[in-house]
This record gives sequence, C-alpha cells and structure tokens, in this order.
Amino acid sequence: MTDVETSAGPILFLRDHDGERLSLSVLAVRPDGAPAPELSGPDGAVAARCALQCAGCRAWLYDFSVPAGATASYRFDGVDYPLAADPRGDLRIAFVSCNGQEDGDRERPRVARNALWARLAAQHAQQPFHLLLHGGDQLYADEVVESEPEVRAWSEASNKPPVCNRDRWELRETLATKLFRRYLELYSQPEIGWLMARVPSLAMWDDHDICDGWGSLAPAKLDSPIGWALFDAAREQFRLFQLGAGPDDHPATCVDPSGHSLSWHARLPGLDVVAPDLRAQRRPTRVMAESGWSAFQDALARCGDGRILLLSSVPALGPRLSWVEAAMQLLPKAQKYEDDLRDQWQSRAHRAEWRRFLKTLSDRHKTDGSRVTVLSGEIHLATRGTLATPNGPLHQLVASGIAHPPPPKLYVRMLSALARLGESPLPDQPIRLHPLPGQSMIYTPQRNYLVLERRADTWRAWWELETDGATPPLALD
Repeated sequence: MTDVETSAGPILFLRDHDGERLSLSVLAVRPDGAPAPELSGPDGAVAARCALQCAGCRAWLYDFSVPAGATASYRFDGVDYPLAADPRGDLRIAFVSCNGQEDGDRERPRVARNALWARLAAQHAQQPFHLLLHGGDQLYADEVVESEPEVRAWSEASNKPPVCNRDRWELRETLATKLFRRYLELYSQPEIGWLMARVPSLAMWDDHDICDGWGSLAPAKLDSPIGWALFDAAREQFRLFQLGAGPDDHPATCVDPSGHSLSWHARLPGLDVVAPDLRAQRRPTRVMAESGWSAFQDALARCGDGRILLLSSVPALGPRLSWVEAAMQLLPKAQKYEDDLRDQWQSRAHRAEWRRFLKTLSDRHKTDGSRVTVLSGEIHLATRGTLATPNGPLHQLVASGIAHPPPPKLYVRMLSALARLGESPLPDQPIRLHPLPGQSMIYTPQRNYLVLERRADTWRAWWELETDGATPPLALD
C-alpha cells in the first residue's frame, strides 16, 4: 500500500428518511485541477460543492434524495450505483469497527487485511444492506503520529509533554495532510470502497481516529500545542471522511449546534440510531462534558417508540475493570492493552458517569415502546452482554474488529474468566456477559462483524466470524 492516492469515492452517507424519500450525501475526492465528478439522482443532476482542499486534492460533497423503493439508484461519473432505499419493511444493517491495527497496517497484504470486507461486500451483493454502521477506530492514526518526531516525543511522554518550538498551525496542517492521505489510501481500497459507494454509512470515532488513548491521557498533554494540533486535524478529517461534512457544515444528523460534541441521531422508519461522542470531550476524569450529555439526551428525546440502536464506541456493559487491570500485570505481553481498558466506562474514574449512562438507557428501554440495543466495538473481540431492567433485558452486541487481529489467547481466557463474575453498577440490575451463540468462551478471538435484521417487526442479530463463519441468530426482544 502507498500514500500517493489522489482519488476516492463515491462514499455514501445517510442523512434522513421522511417516510417517502431517503436523504443522502456523497463525498468524492479528486486531484486539484480535475473537474468535479458528475452525479445525478432520480431528479436530475446534483450540484457539487468543494468542502475542502488538502494534499493537492479537492473534496466534493453532493446532497440529494431518492424515493423509497427497492430499485433506487444514483449515477456517478458514468456508473450506476443501486441502493436498497426502502427501509419501511424488512431491514438489514451491518456493523463494523476497528478497521486497521496500530503498527504495520499498511504493510499487510491487502487481500488478507480486507478479507472480511470482501465477505461483507459479497453478502451485500446477494442480499443488500440498507445501512452500514461504523463503531469506532475506522482509521488507525498511530503511524501518522509516529511519523512526526515532535508528536512522537509527545506521545511517548508519560505526563508533562516536551517543549515543542514548532508552530502549532504548521504542525496542524502537516498532520491534517497526512491524515487526509491516509483516509484516501484506506477508502480507495476496492474491498472497502465498493461497499461504501452502495450502502449509506453512519460513523462515530474512537481514540485511534485521533491517537491511542486520546482523552485518557494526562491533561498537560491534551492541552498542549501538540495535543491541540493533533485533535483539530483529526477532527477535521473525521468530519469530512466519516460524517461527510466540510469545516463549515452542520449535518442534519448532528445534535450539538455548538459542534463541541459530534454526537448524532439518525432515523429510519421504526428505527432510531444514536451515537454519543465519547472522545471529543473526554478527560481522565470524565467521558462527556455537560454539553455532550445534553446532546446525547436531546438525541434520545427525538427518538420514536420503535427500536433504538445506541452506538457506544467503548462497551457500555463489561466486567469488573479493577480486577481485570490488576490481573493484566501478570501477563507482560498484554500490558499494551492497558490504555484500552482505562478508556472503558467501568474505570473507577468514570463510575458515577457510567451509572448515569446505564440509568439513561434503562429508563428508555420500555416493554410497550422503544427497545434499546447497544452496539460496541473497540476491544478486538466479539461478545455480548445484558443489563437487567424492569422491562426485560437490554442487549449489548460487541463486534470488533473487522481488520484488527485479536489479542493473545491467554489474555482472552483471563478476560472471559473474570467476566463470569458479573457486575452490578445499578442496584438490582446486574450486568451479565455471555458467549456468542454457538461459542463456549465469553469472548471470541476472531476478526468479525455484526449483522442485524428486522423481519416483520422482529429483530435478530448474528456475528460473521472470520474462521467459524456466521453464528446462529440471536433474537432481540
């Protein structure tokens, strides 16, 4: 793989569904000087607008809608792209996370790296998906961070960062250019790009879209000029490539008008999808600031009485973290996963906020109204969990990662053993973690993705495992 790509797209994003039409946006990148690609929908040609110029390229955005129907399509640069555009009845959704790895991702053979992307694309060709959800770590920025000596020294510092004499704006532009090129390289890969041109996406970021452990690092690092430059560059590129938004855009899905939190809400008939932003405002002692909590609660308030899919980029239901962190000291090879565990809701620093989050979800989970299902990634394993509520179990489905390899098997066995002990952060509402259908251990160490399906108002889900294939379906009440 190289970093000399100058084109990507079309990349399709979901905006809204009003019952009759599906609103969409498309992103495409072309070299400076090349004309904007032509896009036409069922109502004719769609105007292009330049969202960003970067790295000798221009990013073009298009907004259009199609009537709800099984035969909808759009035409882009002379190619027709069919869409599964009628989500009013049966519905198919794919959920992916952790699309890379910390080191050596670019050196991996592309076919092996993207094997599950190819499998997902083949399944779409047989039975189309209506929506593609990305649950975090869509891009691993680690190699970008390591490529700049000042940022590498900042990353390696434990608390107080080293003094950097480099102009922070110049550094920010350098990082933005490198992240732009990395996104181009990633989304131009055919196994990924083919699917993202045909299935509308919704995405929420996690730490590796910025840097490993962002938000859980020492405040002096987060607030330093290098920390600012890194975050601002990553935020701009995340908004462009994962939200389909330019620097001055505010997509209809985003619920915080201030832009401090990038939380979003999207709707389809009988379905609401909500993703709180668990990174933009994260600090060592908090997950979201009050403005982020307000955005999250506003998004839930907009939801109807159907199914709610809640994207929590780090799992909302998990084992007793303090025990896991202590046990990890016995496994030297597993200590590189400590930062990921500190990021979890279960961290002692986030205990009160975790209870608030779970109480909010539990209160929204109703027998005769909206049913909440949590989707998570981040841990490079597949598992599932339940939270007992007065209105029946609330399910969490964890799928991770579609490209990231699993951690060592000894670590997985240890984590599975500790997870059997359970946790009860809310009184009389125990959390239980369970093996996937057909599996024996609580955590399955295979690359994977998740499929959710609604048929005749009945929901079920299953995992596609790299080695074992599809699990038996799990009914979601």
